Amino acid sequence: MRTLRRRGAFCRPCGTALFREMQADTMLQGWWGLLSVFITPFVLLVNLSARSALRGLPEPTTWGWRPPLDPGKPVMRRPAGLVAAVPLAAVACALLAIPVLLVIGLFVGDEAPQKLTVGSCARNDGSWSAQDLRQEPCGSPDAEFEVTEPGAEGCATGDYLADLEYSADGATTLCLHPVGR
Repeated sequence: MRTLRRRGAFCRPCGTALFREMQADTMLQGWWGLLSVFITPFVLLVNLSARSALRGLPEPTTWGWRPPLDPGKPVMRRPAGLVAAVPLAAVACALLAIPVLLVIGLFVGDEAPQKLTVGSCARNDGSWSAQDLRQEPCGSPDAEFEVTEPGAEGCATGDYLADLEYSADGATTLCLHPVGR
């Protein structure tokens, strides 16, 4: 990573030519370092302030010992500008993706688990280590379990234990008795 600066008394065409050359070089070569990937977009923006200063320079009124430089094509019409469009677009997408994902995360959060009550029926759409219990009408063919209270010795043999998050208060143990036994 290196920083270059050109000093001198420039007319508008000469300053524009120099700006376009250096900006195109930065756009092509500025990405090839670990920190440069993050610094280059800011350098390109800072260089735009130099461009605005160039616009305030007067046109040459008298010719010096040599004619002014040809400014050439605008930066984004040069091959370097076209090549730089890819990493610039990637940086822009990354910067836009973070707030978009945060907003989506705020509005599309995890669903709160359905609360089960004793005597209702349920089905499990997940595994037993990651339960995803849903209430079902007891007469439905999709109902797999009837929700029961544990006895003094706990759930009956063959019953499953529902995660505490499915109870109304989040602390009561509920048993799942398979329907059809």
